Amino acid sequence: MKELELYVHIPFCRKKCNYCDFVSFADCLHLTDRYVSALCREITQAAAYYKDREIVSVYIGGGTPSILNCGQMEKILDCLNTSFRLKGSREKRRGLFLQKKIRPSLEFSIEVNPESADREKLKLYRSHGINRLSIGLQSTDDKDLKMLGRVHSLQDFTKVFEEAREAGFDNINIDLMQAIPGQTLPAWRKVLALAGSFRPEHISAYSLMIEEGTAFHTLKKEGKLQLPDEDTEREIYYDTRDFLEKTGYHRYEISNYALPGFECAHNCGYWKRTDYLGLGLHASSMVSNTRWKNTADLMAYLEAMENFSGISETEKPFRIPGVSEPPEVLSRQEQMEEFMFLGLRMTEGVSKKGFFGEFGQDLEYTYADVLPRLRSMELIASEGDRIFLTDRGLDVSNPVLAEFVKVS
Repeated sequence: MKELELYVHIPFCRKKCNYCDFVSFADCLHLTDRYVSALCREITQAAAYYKDREIVSVYIGGGTPSILNCGQMEKILDCLNTSFRLKGSREKRRGLFLQKKIRPSLEFSIEVNPESADREKLKLYRSHGINRLSIGLQSTDDKDLKMLGRVHSLQDFTKVFEEAREAGFDNINIDLMQAIPGQTLPAWRKVLALAGSFRPEHISAYSLMIEEGTAFHTLKKEGKLQLPDEDTEREIYYDTRDFLEKTGYHRYEISNYALPGFECAHNCGYWKRTDYLGLGLHASSMVSNTRWKNTADLMAYLEAMENFSGISETEKPFRIPGVSEPPEVLSRQEQMEEFMFLGLRMTEGVSKKGFFGEFGQDLEYTYADVLPRLRSMELIASEGDRIFLTDRGLDVSNPVLAEFVKVS
């Protein structure tokens, strides 16, 4: 069966963070029941449409998925488990995972925030097949958390992390944000060391990006946001890499580190261009080289799903009137570009054989004007079948990856 990844979006949160530009709402919690019902209708319809696909990973993100109560989340999880053909039956996955007999064949992740997750919710997630948590910590310094607009403390995180271990989660990611306003290298080292002391299986360390429409963007325009200078940001970046590698985490993607065997399968699938289906508000999809996205209008989504009467299996791709935006079919050139600039984000790089198998032409020949130049600058290297960014190339990845979009 063809493989398919699932992403499920929960667009609610207790408070909008100062840096966040995701489609999420802090003033619409009264609509969560309606949203869960609408989402389950979309899940059911999509599963019927993709009954020839095997789901190889599931990722529930947001927003803050853990803000939903147990009854609401159980409804979503039951709908996912019974509607889609998940890799490995639910009974087999649940029984063997809880006995710790095998590593899961299906990675099933959910994002949680420390202020809204608790022991009861974590037990529910685990009992319904979720086997990976991604906890939005961002910083171990309470002053940083307040400045970022987070509504949890380090103590809240510590409690949730311990409860997650007690619930049986042995695959936990921690999100950290670096180069935030006012941050110094010594301060970041304290954050990183304390976060690492919890020994999560995975750490995502992202640099702050100031996005339009956020509170930080307004402050920056007003000259009220004091960001680290370029030298400090560079030192923080290198220190992150060196510290995590020394403590057993290997860097497998530009901003992601994992203990051996705990790389995020869902994200790796995205970077390798595995087909994925997004469900829920503003969720993106890419199936059979066709991209589309759901509406970002919450009320439009709810009303469309509540009035939805069915969709023909012959319509390509899967789209719900009033919910899904018009699709975009990727050209062959766009597919090759994605193969390169997504695949090269991973430290293992891209496969020459894989490129030929997908496009029927030689990778070295296709990028004959780009590869020799990048090699001469020691930004890219080759080993056997693989082409990958060097450490220096990873350090300046954005302009390097952009080179593969310029080729026509």
